[in-house]
Amino acid sequence: MSNATPFWEPDWKRVQAPLSALRRQLASFPSPPLRIMKVSQLDADLLDDELLETMKEQLWSAFALFKPSFKEKFKPELTLALNLVMYKFSVYDMGATYGSQLQNLIYRNERKHSGGLQSTAKDAPLTKTQKVAYGAVTVGGQYIMERLNRVVTAQGWGELPEDNIKRKAWNLLQRAGSIFRIVTLFNFLAFLYAGKYRTVLERVLSMRLVYSERNSNRQASFEFLNRQMVWHAFTEFLMFLMPLINVSKLKRNVKRMLLPAALMSANELAVLPAHICAICHENNNASSTTPGTSTSTAIYNPYITNCGHVYCYYCIKTKMMIDDEWCCLRCNSKVEAITRHVEVAQDKSLEDKAEDTEPINNDVDAVVQDTSVDPSEKA
Repeated sequence: MSNATPFWEPDWKRVQAPLSALRRQLASFPSPPLRIMKVSQLDADLLDDELLETMKEQLWSAFALFKPSFKEKFKPELTLALNLVMYKFSVYDMGATYGSQLQNLIYRNERKHSGGLQSTAKDAPLTKTQKVAYGAVTVGGQYIMERLNRVVTAQGWGELPEDNIKRKAWNLLQRAGSIFRIVTLFNFLAFLYAGKYRTVLERVLSMRLVYSERNSNRQASFEFLNRQMVWHAFTEFLMFLMPLINVSKLKRNVKRMLLPAALMSANELAVLPAHICAICHENNNASSTTPGTSTSTAIYNPYITNCGHVYCYYCIKTKMMIDDEWCCLRCNSKVEAITRHVEVAQDKSLEDKAEDTEPINNDVDAVVQDTSVDPSEKA
């Protein structure tokens, strides 16, 4: 009884041939497209850029004690070495950049997943040819273009005559750059539509970013987003509130509450020469000049206040329009009214003439006194 075959085994053997045919037919049907979040792929690119900038800052700080000409001269080579190290330990060894790994993404060979194999569970890794070609273009191509741009700019190829071969090469480089930017734009539009290849190089090499772990959910933290929204709202509120606050008036009231009146009145503006506008001098105080030596602080179109001090009309009028309780910078008294100041200049020629005629009149009086006849002698 124990050696008897199970009752289901003959039926199972009989349906093996139809099942194999059915599997072959299912493999020919296209699988549903594999959807990868576009925002994750773009965030990975941004993370790579931020990491590269951070590493560059550390590299430049390491050469801070060297001559500035050394860093400027060998900057392309230093950047090349940094990009080569990052490429070796990211794409070449692990098949994804550091930013892609943070977003749970990895490159796969899309040529192995054409047709109905697009959504298969096991992703084909990149070939060595794809990795080497990717590094040669991203690392070596960037270095060659940077060096070439330096040579073209230093030798001034763009300013040479049109028939010069260097000028023709410069025109060709400019045209190639324009074509590349147009192709990049169309590739980005195609990426926004399908979400497969971020760059032209990834499309050419068939390197597509997919999820390294299909079952893991996207870890989205909204803490940073909430913090940014709060600070943005707070900044907008301050930008709306600050124009409504009279900063000068608030500053003056605080000084009045914290400082005694004697200390407020004893300032350097009170001893300025009369031909210097105290407001202009206060505005130019950041230039650390000696009081009274700056020609730009001389009074122009003078107006006198009710306390007897003279300012430029534009300066004093602006202060009074901003603050109706503005105080004089020289005596710290409230300015209530201003009038045009007219200086009466004395004519020196008249003064000199008066001084010249005064001794002549004295001589005439003396002569008249000497020529008078004594009444006793006339008798």
